[in-house]
Amino acid sequence: QAIEKQLKICAFKNDMDVSVLHLAGLGLRSIPSLLQFRRLRYLWLNNNKIQDLTFLIKNYCLTELYLNNNELRDISGALKHLRALQILLLHNNQLTKLGKAVKELQGMRSLERLNLFHNPLAQDADYRLYVIYFLPSVQLLDRKLVTPRERESALHLCNRERSCLVQSIAFGKRVKRPLGTAVGSGRCTQPTRRLTIPSGCEFGNNTNREPFENPEDAVLVRAMTRSLMEFSSVDWNKVATRQESRLKNKAEPQEMLTVQFR
Repeated sequence: QAIEKQLKICAFKNDMDVSVLHLAGLGLRSIPSLLQFRRLRYLWLNNNKIQDLTFLIKNYCLTELYLNNNELRDISGALKHLRALQILLLHNNQLTKLGKAVKELQGMRSLERLNLFHNPLAQDADYRLYVIYFLPSVQLLDRKLVTPRERESALHLCNRERSCLVQSIAFGKRVKRPLGTAVGSGRCTQPTRRLTIPSGCEFGNNTNREPFENPEDAVLVRAMTRSLMEFSSVDWNKVATRQESRLKNKAEPQEMLTVQFR
């Protein structure tokens, strides 16, 4: 009766035309199957007494679902097919198992806004970081914006090995240094001096002349030009994933950190 009344109010003639249903605050304990509304996108069911969500198993087009202030204890197997869902409000229910609830929502690649507060599962230690890590598309969790620092902490908490790995990746290459660079022998305490090579006496020209008075200087310069390495890296925690780049529709430039060492 509630559904029929809503259809009359909205003047829907065909079930296929129904994209919005307002069934909030009617004291409903159960809902019949909504299979006939295949194009349903917005559904308000908040402020009822609903305990079961099996009536949603065929509504694949839902993008906004409001289930707050009900009596839900478990959502396993009821929501994972809603891949287009962007807003899901589940606060003020009786959900107790954080792992099962998050696993049910992991397939929702477009989910941006999620409320789970005022459920027993929200009392779990590191609840917020756990949700942020396993549901990376969520931008607003429990009415609070997810920050880059929280994402970094979530990665370190839930995947410590990967967190350490992404901080150790760098790109390396050998760097050629001009031979006219001021160098000094590490074997003595003499002042640093500029070592230059006379024209025609460069390494590899098969000549027998020594460009330096001290042969150790020649060895030092050659070693210096061959041993310098340059490594460049970025903060991988700030690099957007493929999914995040797709959601933002743009790529943000990353600051490169370059270090030279021997």
